[in-house]
Amino acid sequence: MTERPSANVYVDGFNLYRQKVEHHPDAKWLDLHSLAQTLIPTHSIRRIRYFTALVRPALGTDPRAPIRQQTYIRALRTNPLVTVHEGQFRNDARWMPALPITFDEAGEITKVKVRKTEEKGSDVNLASYMTYDACRDDADLFVLVSNDSDFVTMLSILSGELGKKWALLSPVERPNSRLLELGPVFIKQIRRGALLANQLPAEIRSEEHGLLRRPEAWSVNETGAP
Repeated sequence: MTERPSANVYVDGFNLYRQKVEHHPDAKWLDLHSLAQTLIPTHSIRRIRYFTALVRPALGTDPRAPIRQQTYIRALRTNPLVTVHEGQFRNDARWMPALPITFDEAGEITKVKVRKTEEKGSDVNLASYMTYDACRDDADLFVLVSNDSDFVTMLSILSGELGKKWALLSPVERPNSRLLELGPVFIKQIRRGALLANQLPAEIRSEEHGLLRRPEAWSVNETGAP
């Protein structure tokens, strides 16, 4: 039997969350390894790198959200093929232009104080590890899970300078045109059915953290019904 070629998968966690699972609690306990095997059956999954940042409790948000996220990350880490790479969330008070745009007596744009949340570091980490793995021939195919055009330069180097094959698992129906122009080997859309069909077991035993259970808030569908 011919051995299947290998594939590494690089998951832009924040992009996947925003585009696909933010408003679907029943899809959040996602088994990345199982999903990758389902969507890339022609390859053997060698490695999955998941890039995210730990959320911080903020005024007006669910205080248990960070606990659920940490439980999920611990569950992912029970799979030896999955590594989690953490960036940072910044939660700062800033002065930003008000909408609609108005001007004060001095002719300056009127600004209001807002709380701005930003994820920092994950994109750089993903691009760095994907390039590093390509340079050391870690897999036959390098698969990006994102719709972020910030990865265009990295992918251009990957295919043009390093001669590596890459593919796209898109969390949106119409992928970014700048990504498509780079000529991925294939493009597959991550559909809701695939997310629901590839969920982690409700209970997972971790040597480090003991029994990990799927958060109760993630056991409902998007309408809030059981």
